[in-house]
Amino acid sequence: MGVKDTVTIRYLRQKDVFADAFNYLIYNGKKVISPDQLEELDTREVDVPYGGEDGAKQPVQKTRDVIKTLRAMTDGHAAYLVLAIEAQSNIHYAMAVKNMVYDALQYAKQVEESVASHRVSGDYKNVGSDEYLSGFMKQDRLMPVVTLVIYFDSKKWDGPRTIHEMFSVQDEELLSYVPDYKINLIEPAMMKKEDFDKFSTTLKEVLTFIKYSKDADGLKEALDADPNFHHLGREEVDVLNACVNADLHLSESEATIDVCEAIRVLNQRAADEAAEKATENAEKKRITTLVDNINNLKKNMGWTSEKAMEILGLSESDRKAAAPFL
Repeated sequence: MGVKDTVTIRYLRQKDVFADAFNYLIYNGKKVISPDQLEELDTREVDVPYGGEDGAKQPVQKTRDVIKTLRAMTDGHAAYLVLAIEAQSNIHYAMAVKNMVYDALQYAKQVEESVASHRVSGDYKNVGSDEYLSGFMKQDRLMPVVTLVIYFDSKKWDGPRTIHEMFSVQDEELLSYVPDYKINLIEPAMMKKEDFDKFSTTLKEVLTFIKYSKDADGLKEALDADPNFHHLGREEVDVLNACVNADLHLSESEATIDVCEAIRVLNQRAADEAAEKATENAEKKRITTLVDNINNLKKNMGWTSEKAMEILGLSESDRKAAAPFL
């Protein structure tokens, strides 16, 4: 796992950030999902191939980034959902397939657990043959799975967003018989200013910074408008440094950083370096002109370098600077 994956997954694993992301996706920013309603799940899913002993291959383990269960109340009854986030720092052009596989494995896991539960309890003995053979009872229900992709880059996502977009065949009549699968995507580049206000955690500042990371004027405006940028934490700084090379530095003794001041310092440092470079270039150009004048006098007047420099009235420092080029 690379640095980008490590820091983004660690950041998204925080319950408040995780809940905030899904409140944005599902409820347009309304605080419906509470961090207290979330429980961490094992991110590992195992794909067990079907077939006889000779044909079956070894099980394949696939790992999600972050996955949690949500216990919510619906019409006075407890309802359970499975929520998962995939963090992407690069465009995955087969993301729809990747997520579809993850979700299918989660549903298959629920079915297997339901079947196993019935076998342990023995309550399948009095059911019909169809239920007995399938192991999954008529009254059994699955927990819906919602997978969200968060793209931690300022570029536009130009990859397919549905399975149908990935097919070479685009016959609508034919594809009407092929189930589609779309990805749920948070993409900073396409978000509007009012969209960021729908977040209630630092996810707002992280995604805002990413969106404007290559737009100096836009970033300055965003930083000035949001006071939370004056105290951003280590997890947020790690994400920004890894994903968009923010170059923010937080010492071991500091819990937060003033991003506005850090950016001001970085800009001043860049301006100083540019000015220093401009001065160096101007000095090089001046010495080059002196050397040309000396060489012209040597050629046209037959003078030595020393006499030419004396006639030009060069200082001792200029003579030393020009000497290597004569």
